[in-house]
Amino acid sequence: MSGLLITGTSSDAGKSLVVTGLCRVLARRGTSVAPYKAQNMSNHSMVCRDGTEIGRAQYLQAQAAGVEATSAMNPVLLKPGSDRRAHVVVRGRPAGELVAGEYATGRGHLAQAAFAAYEELSGGHDIIVCEGAGSPAEINLRAGDYVNLGLAQRFSLPTVLVGDIDRGGVLAALYGTWALVSDEDRPLLAAYLINKFRGDASVLAPGLAEVTRRTGMPSLGVLPWLEDVWLDSEDGLSVAAWEHDEDGVAADRRLTVAVVRLPRTSNATDVDALAAEPGVDVLVTRDVDTAREADLLVLPGSRATVSDLAWLRRTGLADVVVERARRGAPVLGICGGYQMLTDEILDGVEGDGSPADPAVAVPGLGLLPGRVDFAEEKILARPCGTWRGTTVEGYEIHHGVVSPGDGEDFPGGHAVGPVRGSIWHGTLECDDFRHALLADVATTTGSGWRAPTGGTPFVSRRERMIDSLADALEAHVDVDALLTLIEENR
Repeated sequence: MSGLLITGTSSDAGKSLVVTGLCRVLARRGTSVAPYKAQNMSNHSMVCRDGTEIGRAQYLQAQAAGVEATSAMNPVLLKPGSDRRAHVVVRGRPAGELVAGEYATGRGHLAQAAFAAYEELSGGHDIIVCEGAGSPAEINLRAGDYVNLGLAQRFSLPTVLVGDIDRGGVLAALYGTWALVSDEDRPLLAAYLINKFRGDASVLAPGLAEVTRRTGMPSLGVLPWLEDVWLDSEDGLSVAAWEHDEDGVAADRRLTVAVVRLPRTSNATDVDALAAEPGVDVLVTRDVDTAREADLLVLPGSRATVSDLAWLRRTGLADVVVERARRGAPVLGICGGYQMLTDEILDGVEGDGSPADPAVAVPGLGLLPGRVDFAEEKILARPCGTWRGTTVEGYEIHHGVVSPGDGEDFPGGHAVGPVRGSIWHGTLECDDFRHALLADVATTTGSGWRAPTGGTPFVSRRERMIDSLADALEAHVDVDALLTLIEENR
């Protein structure tokens, strides 16, 4: 078996991007490659064709590698439900909960599942490109680690450290990571690379030379800041990634979309396609005035629907949603956001309810007639349908089942006038559906926005971003040296 581990000096250093790009580079070279992340902690997930659930990043990396995504690529997924507990998904299926006190010591069974999945993948591919989690310098977690250097030790994986220069202090972060890991683990740190650099990379040369002299780790290169690459995030709404150059659409032909930043937002990638649309300005917000004035208000998915609904009420945003509905201003609820729009929610699964403490019915916002009942069995599906003559595809990841009352049909849900709800994620990536929905919003609000003609489909845009990332790796990173590391460790 052959593999490589990409770790970072911190979360969001660029591990997912590097793995995605490297999978595409190797696939281009004719190598059978697969991505792997032993454990994800994220509320952003995707449903594979076989009905299993994995992190969005690993699903995209499989696309970059040109292979079908499977649960083996992300065998353990932790979905935070509160600050002290997470819902556990093992091999794509719900597997109980993990509380804070168990994180360092109570994961032995998860490690076994993760290692078995790696062995399964390696039996069918030439190279496995692994992604670490957080930082290998989290020495407080090393004893039970199976996603960073614990994984590398188990399978003798050469490990590359990615440092984010945009955060500042990248040289100290690289050296500090090397210094903190144990004498036993340190030889696994085979090389490093810098990510998100702006400017003339030659100014870094003296610092990189000194890091190499002190640690023995060679530099593999310096990746530049990539303006047009904003691949699926693990951790939240990637607001900064949506900033783009002027798209040429006049002010009177634009739409504004306000997306409420819920405390437990899940599958925030639902709105990426809106943000990529010319003439559409997406604002992620907790500001009541922004939510009130936008052409379209989106309530995204939530990992804790009842808790986030209570937060909406505390902040006054719930009043804004109701006021918008009364004056006929468009609202879209997705999954948990849809559930909040109904009359009543009975949650004994994601909330504080339990068999010993039965759930209590919580009133919803009452804008879409219906009731939500949470069931122990999670629904994972890849449905499709139509709306106003357009084909709509999506995916379902939820415990809450909506029993709709009166209203019009809407893909994955129902609608009352311009207030719409859908239990399906991912529908906005369907170009014709997205354009039809936005055109309806424009008509309702009096905007002059029109769907572009001859534009790039969103799926093609995502492919182009993966290719751009791979091109940057080929141009700025010593990929041959990476392959040599793998070969020497075979």
